[in-house]
Amino acid sequence: MTWQTLAFFFATAFVISMTPGPNMLLAMSLGLRFGARRAAWGGAGMCAALAVMAALSAFGLGALLSTSVLAFEIVRWAGVAYLTWLGIAAWRAPVQPAGERDTAAVSGEGTPVRLFLRGALVAFSNPKALVFMGALFPQFIDAAAPLAPQLMALVATMVVIEFGWIMAYAAGGDRLAAKLTTVSAARSLNRLTGGLMIGAGGLLALARRV
Repeated sequence: MTWQTLAFFFATAFVISMTPGPNMLLAMSLGLRFGARRAAWGGAGMCAALAVMAALSAFGLGALLSTSVLAFEIVRWAGVAYLTWLGIAAWRAPVQPAGERDTAAVSGEGTPVRLFLRGALVAFSNPKALVFMGALFPQFIDAAAPLAPQLMALVATMVVIEFGWIMAYAAGGDRLAAKLTTVSAARSLNRLTGGLMIGAGGLLALARRV
């Protein structure tokens, strides 16, 4: 793989990753509720899932989802249900008094393991991402060269870019939350978070096979 090919892939992945979708909406939601630092655990989960999905696409699972209506729909609607459930849970979450967000984050659903798993599940719940990677990667791979090093370079580049944008969205949510200090504002924060998650589920519901 030439540096020119890798640079073109970097530019392509950069533009694609910046587009709001389930991953970025979750990142902003986590930043709103738990702060950017803890949102990084969710971002790590999303990136780990994306790396696994990239490997699966190399083994042909992306092609299966692109040709099997049933498989695609099962994964898609499971993802819609999960994102909607997250949204409802966030909407109904108890309001934290001003200044207690960091304390609340260290227990319950704000623990690193739970945030990591939530991020991974949201990423895995989007079958369109798997189909897309199965269609995107071959455009940048030289069939005459060894496959594994090229895939590793593409996946590493994609994960770095994705994590960077995840943290940008999470930081934006964190800054927004810092401005909300009253009880009514905190309640609005919960509802905004829930709305983001339900919106992510709606985006996934509108997804179609490529």
